Amino acid sequence: MAGTETPSTGGHGPLSGVRVVELAGIGPGPFAAMHLADLGADVVRVDRPGGGGMHIDPACDITNRNKRSVLLDLKTEEGIAAVLDLIDRADVLIEGNRPGVTERLGIGPQECLARNPRLVYGRMTGWGQEGPLAGRAGHDASYIAITGVLGMVGPSDGAPVLPANLMGDFAGGSLYLVIGVLAALQHARTAGAGQVVDAAIVDGTAHLSSLIHGMMAAGGWQDQRGANLLDGGAPFYGTYETADGGYMAVGALERRFYAEFVKLLGIADEAPDRNDFDRWDELRTAIADRFKTRTREEWTAVFQDSDACVAPVLSLREAPAHPHLAARGTFVEHAGITQPAPAPRFSATPGSVHRAPAQPGADTAEVAADWDLPTLRNAAGPAGES
Repeated sequence: MAGTETPSTGGHGPLSGVRVVELAGIGPGPFAAMHLADLGADVVRVDRPGGGGMHIDPACDITNRNKRSVLLDLKTEEGIAAVLDLIDRADVLIEGNRPGVTERLGIGPQECLARNPRLVYGRMTGWGQEGPLAGRAGHDASYIAITGVLGMVGPSDGAPVLPANLMGDFAGGSLYLVIGVLAALQHARTAGAGQVVDAAIVDGTAHLSSLIHGMMAAGGWQDQRGANLLDGGAPFYGTYETADGGYMAVGALERRFYAEFVKLLGIADEAPDRNDFDRWDELRTAIADRFKTRTREEWTAVFQDSDACVAPVLSLREAPAHPHLAARGTFVEHAGITQPAPAPRFSATPGSVHRAPAQPGADTAEVAADWDLPTLRNAAGPAGES
């Protein structure tokens, strides 16, 4: 039965013993599979001859850490047969193709669930499996644009600002796929039946905005950028430049935190009343002018032991050295790469980074042995040899 034995090469997290087959893709699908692998699942990534990924050195592709890779040509009968053999022994399948692609290959939900009725078939797309745009190409920017979320981000007098691809691909996409897979896995183990998880970035991103929709319905949120409490509209919730060109983030929403903020900033006696909305521009100017009198490091020292809710805006390279993150081990170094550690944390079954990013096809013999698939090595051919 799938998932009944803990593979010797897997992790020791809460998903230890769970077997996952990932059909190679880019972006949110691999990140979701990485998350499952971080939590201890034995993830086997099915790579294709010739690649087709993000065109970065596979040794640096952290989204493929803690996984193993086999190389199979899904355009051949042997390759498809090998994938179906893997699926026979798996608990979860993850794929990120356009709707209909896996069906045409012969490894769609109908075929896979017929072979393994307890399988959780996880599908990661931008538009979803149904709807007028389901068959269209797209990227993170396209998906979050139609949800209203992109329109929230940016200054009131400027264009919307893309939050990298974190909001759509990874928050609205990958993490919702992981939630769905884990929920369906629980159902499969209690009810004995697998199912399809349709994780669409548009759905997940829209769901992330639930609180904002509630605030808007209650009259507490204006449907425009930079005009609200949490989007930079309030002068005490935003970012400010320092004397050396750095930035400080201010989140002094509550009154007592705000009182401490203006006191430490040195404008308590001159700042306009925060409740006088007509003077918010004046208050914003006073805060901005004061921040420009010292460097980011100096302001960090001023606020570091306070409840003023002020922090320095760090770069990606600076973040791992922050004292708090360093003390918690939020970042780890493995295989010569500094990278975020697995999250969240578990007291009894902690996750870990225990394998470097999988190299395409490098683990064929190991997977064939661990999953008891002697035909896998032959299907992979010379390119799939370990």
